[in-house]
Amino acid sequence: MKKRKNHSPEFKAKVALEAMREEMTLAELSKKYGVHPTQIGTWKRAAIENMATAFTRRGSVPEPVSMADVDKLHSKIGQLVVERDFLADASHQLLGTRGKKW
Repeated sequence: MKKRKNHSPEFKAKVALEAMREEMTLAELSKKYGVHPTQIGTWKRAAIENMATAFTRRGSVPEPVSMADVDKLHSKIGQLVVERDFLADASHQLLGTRGKKW
């Protein structure tokens, strides 16, 4: 059985950068680096999505989360748990042994 390859972040960045340049196709890059084209596309997409973080200031503080937002989310979680439990019990009663119980 073949062991998975673990590529370094530097390698991934190098391959993603070449893919963004579009001087070679993904198939050609795949042959050159021995990585599946889908994986190269995934690395390219991740590099593009995370590019903005390279321009943030070091040590900048992320936005603080207000306690009101936390309380609101906790109450929503509680409501969803109650609804899930209710529907699971109703499903079990309606379907009998055919119903699945988590």
